[in-house]
Amino acid sequence: MTMTMVDIINAKREGQTLSRAEIAYFVEQYAEGLIPDYQAAALLMAICCRGADERETFDLTEAMLKSGKELDLQRIAGIKVDKHSTGGVGDKLTLVAAPLAAAAGVKVAKMSGRGLGHTGGTLDKLESIPGFHSVMEPEAFIRQVDRMGLAIIGQTHDLVPADQKLYALRDVTGTVQSIPLIAASIMSKKLAAGSNKILLDVTVGNGAFMKTEAEAVELARLMVAIGKTAGRETVAVLTDMSEPLGYAIGNSLEIEEAMAALNGGGPQDLRELALFFAAEMLKLAGLSQAEAQDRRRLEELLDHGQALAKFLEMVSLQGGNTRVLLRHQLPRAKFHLPVLAKAAGWIQEIDTLSLGKMVVELGGGRKVIGEKIDHSVGLLLERKKTDPIEPNQVLLTIDTNESEPEKQLLLEETARQAFVLSPQPVRRSSSILQIIH
Repeated sequence: MTMTMVDIINAKREGQTLSRAEIAYFVEQYAEGLIPDYQAAALLMAICCRGADERETFDLTEAMLKSGKELDLQRIAGIKVDKHSTGGVGDKLTLVAAPLAAAAGVKVAKMSGRGLGHTGGTLDKLESIPGFHSVMEPEAFIRQVDRMGLAIIGQTHDLVPADQKLYALRDVTGTVQSIPLIAASIMSKKLAAGSNKILLDVTVGNGAFMKTEAEAVELARLMVAIGKTAGRETVAVLTDMSEPLGYAIGNSLEIEEAMAALNGGGPQDLRELALFFAAEMLKLAGLSQAEAQDRRRLEELLDHGQALAKFLEMVSLQGGNTRVLLRHQLPRAKFHLPVLAKAAGWIQEIDTLSLGKMVVELGGGRKVIGEKIDHSVGLLLERKKTDPIEPNQVLLTIDTNESEPEKQLLLEETARQAFVLSPQPVRRSSSILQIIH
């Protein structure tokens, strides 16, 4: 009997389990351009609504992996470690943790993605640096990691091409928040990138795709299981994304904040998470000593400039203009709108999702496939959860190129509503929720 996409869509819509052959057919045919976007979107929506079991998810991961080539990193000495985040608002952790780990001797071969939904993408942030190239030939990628320990690239056309197409389609069809689709997308790229060990940052909260810790645990366990089945040691760390990481949201702004953290400054929450993840990468690479020694060593690499030097070396090798970085001349928006508090209290909650969506509306993210983004726009928070606030103090500043006063006022009011105040002091919770091996 001939297999058709309509039959596959109908089967999943009715809650049936797809066979390995059906999944392989869909991925192969879509990657070749033989299945239209509307049919692919229908199946993605059916998976979102009906789910997929562990076997289906592994088959989807494997089919996407086989749609292109895999990198062979055996020529690079030592254990190679890849770090990935499931996405968040203001999440520039990779930009700090990866150079820090590389400065400590870890070989970091990293394949990153672009913004997805309300979350920013590491590649979009890096491409706010004039001249930066996120696409590299495999030979150049391998040489760079072997030579200086760090490269952050995007997917080339021959690495997991099926995921490239599906990733872009999910971004604009409301099919991002599916645990099986997220797991298959992430792990197909991680496996294709060729690293021996994988460290995953699974974000939780209203600024993440996983809104509850239970959902995050499900996703983390699924990805760890896929890694184990594929023979790659995988560790997942659940981190809090109920507020933005750091203070900056938006491409150029986040690069500036990451640079500050790499030079021993920056926000405390970003610094602490970077130290934690870099220490985990040391463990995976077999380079860890005692916990206190690792911490001291990593702090010195941040405070004495070695981590920043590693980042600048990577940027330079990938064509980026480091002079612009060091002179703080990245793209900046024309207007800087302060948003003032109207009442006193302590910040109890931040609607992080709405802030992420606001940056997309400003032009800092994509609404349709292939849309050009504005690297200059974003938000710069002045207050975060548990901070006290008085009337007329600044909550955040909006960096925008919107010139119409009425629209500017609307932006300010939308941003103000993202902050929920409490009349009583608020306790701060831990950024790290749990670790899954």
